[in-house]
Amino acid sequence: MLKTFSITDIGRKRKQNQDYVFSSERAIGNLPNLFIVADGMGGHKAGEYASKYTVETICNHIERSLEKEPVLILRKAIEMANTQIRKRASEDLSLEGMGTTVVAATCLGGQLQVANVGDSRLYVVNDGIRQITRDHSLVEEMVRLGGIDRAAARNHPDKNIITRAIGANDTVEVDFFTVELTAGDIVVLCSDGLTNMLEDEEIREILSGPGELAQKAQRLIEAANAHGGKDNIAIILIEPLA
Repeated sequence: MLKTFSITDIGRKRKQNQDYVFSSERAIGNLPNLFIVADGMGGHKAGEYASKYTVETICNHIERSLEKEPVLILRKAIEMANTQIRKRASEDLSLEGMGTTVVAATCLGGQLQVANVGDSRLYVVNDGIRQITRDHSLVEEMVRLGGIDRAAARNHPDKNIITRAIGANDTVEVDFFTVELTAGDIVVLCSDGLTNMLEDEEIREILSGPGELAQKAQRLIEAANAHGGKDNIAIILIEPLA
């Protein structure tokens, strides 16, 4: 059993919302549940189209998939989305260069299976906060190579340059993570409109506070906007129930 809540917000600076969320506590194909955050990129309407079309393609593929293994189901669905986004961009000049991040998760018993392309994130929050996914970004590569430290990375001028995205190349490399969940965990899927505005510890403090998931998600949105709201914000919260 799961308790979940999802929300997106346009933020305070953008004219369009290019973030898209999908949340199903019920089975999608052979997956017992499915949660996706996508953060689109592109010109006028292209990023908005990319995120929505990618999520719809992933869901449609999963519904028809005969695979049983969650990693294979997610991998093939994301690869199909990449192919379809490339195809649509080649057919329509207004969609040229579009792309999107994707972070997806499915919960099987006490285990979470996570897939990631780009810099949208998945965290597990309890007494502390753990970032499970690794950003596919230029600045993250610089941190991993020791070129800059984590503090400098947060305000680096190139922090929005990502190194992997759905639609960027003919093939896409997907990272996978398996997480064992424990009592009291809250799983967070989010776009960088949240994480660029709030420190991890601020996210943890809000989620550790009182209230239902909907109230906590709304407080995260309000805090991100209070810190500038420079981008669209997408959040899915998942609370596994015993």
